[in-house]
Amino acid sequence: MKRKIITTSDGSKTIQIEDWNEQYHSIHGAIQEANHVFIKHGLLFYLEGCHTERSRSEKSSQPINILEIGFGTGLNAFLTFLKAKELQQPINYVGVEAYPVKTEEIQQLNYVELISEKNKEEFEKMHSIPWEEQNKISPVFTLEKQEKFFKDITDENSFDIIYFDAFGARVQPELWTEDIFAIMYNAIKDNGVLVTYSAKGSVRRAMQAVGFTVERLPGPPGKREMLRARKMSS
Repeated sequence: MKRKIITTSDGSKTIQIEDWNEQYHSIHGAIQEANHVFIKHGLLFYLEGCHTERSRSEKSSQPINILEIGFGTGLNAFLTFLKAKELQQPINYVGVEAYPVKTEEIQQLNYVELISEKNKEEFEKMHSIPWEEQNKISPVFTLEKQEKFFKDITDENSFDIIYFDAFGARVQPELWTEDIFAIMYNAIKDNGVLVTYSAKGSVRRAMQAVGFTVERLPGPPGKREMLRARKMSS
């Protein structure tokens, strides 16, 4: 399918699949969307909301395990790495991607220039490291990229947070089904958090059907709502 690099409303670039009229990130702002959905309502919510009974020092000593569904351009991983560095919070990050983005496409993106030029080396390392291996990007951030379909994930009780950033249900409805969210439910730990930009009623119902507790939240720019799901401990 034909692909091209486009500029979103906040000046950051993303990849558009023209045949689908679908983008890797929101046309209303790739960086804004990633920060709002995955960092604010995923990572920071988990840190501040789920472990308030523990001190900051205790929180920081325990690694957080994150699974990203749709590694794509690496934007979410890069923002998470920067937050890990800022907070000195160890993070083990697994990004699953069935169709890795080409190097020449990554080179046309401007995330480093807009977010943190001093971390250009780490962003490039995220894309150059081998797949199927855990690699240390920094003292507080490890990354493992896995090339496979989401339906082939077999992890159980492994992740604290899931960033669910698959292509939209309009173009790939098979990625937003009860079967897929059952895999997510099995992969996440008790009290774990799953966040996604989607707010479709069918998505919310699929999450609830497999056991998640789901809430609607204000969405990023250009989107009224998003969803956050939790696996409540029994």
